[in-house]
Amino acid sequence: RAKFFWSGRMVKRRKKVIISLIVIILIIGIVFFAFSFSGNKNPKVEMNTTKGVIIIELYSDKAPETVENFLSYVNSGFYNGLVFHRVIGGFMIQTGGFDESGNQKNTNEPIKLESKNGLKNNISYVAMARTIVPNSATSQFFINSADNEFLNYGVRNEGYAVFGKVIEGMEVVKEIENSQITTKLGMENWPIENIQIISMRIL
Repeated sequence: RAKFFWSGRMVKRRKKVIISLIVIILIIGIVFFAFSFSGNKNPKVEMNTTKGVIIIELYSDKAPETVENFLSYVNSGFYNGLVFHRVIGGFMIQTGGFDESGNQKNTNEPIKLESKNGLKNNISYVAMARTIVPNSATSQFFINSADNEFLNYGVRNEGYAVFGKVIEGMEVVKEIENSQITTKLGMENWPIENIQIISMRIL
């Protein structure tokens, strides 16, 4: 009887251990699933322009402050109604600063330059525009329409911070790039036809 009683206890213990292991594995699986499909997902922004829709994927793991800054402008509606004011064929298209009349909008404080992040100014990649001062970027950004190695960190200087990539709508970028340009209020490479950002939103 004693031997049978002892074996019964061992079976119960084994069952408890097995059940505990199953519960632990399930918890780990749930946490991993939640992290993979929500916490580890790059944000995306839809930019609706008068030439069509451009979708940009943002790399917050590579340029966290830059992406946070960009999204703050998107969420506030800052970009709505602004135009592509600098367009250079075989180089890039730039926006985020001026309305169709050439008025420049007031911005938030400049941010730290995050150009040393491994991302390159290659075709379809999005970077912050700035002055000759490294930590001067605010709201203006550009989309590379060619591989612009000389804009990368360390080639000539601190470079320009890449923070995203166009994943849909490069045909729209190319159409904007091919616009006829003029000089407006002393600014060269301004498209003759106003090409506006109608709206931007996080997907």
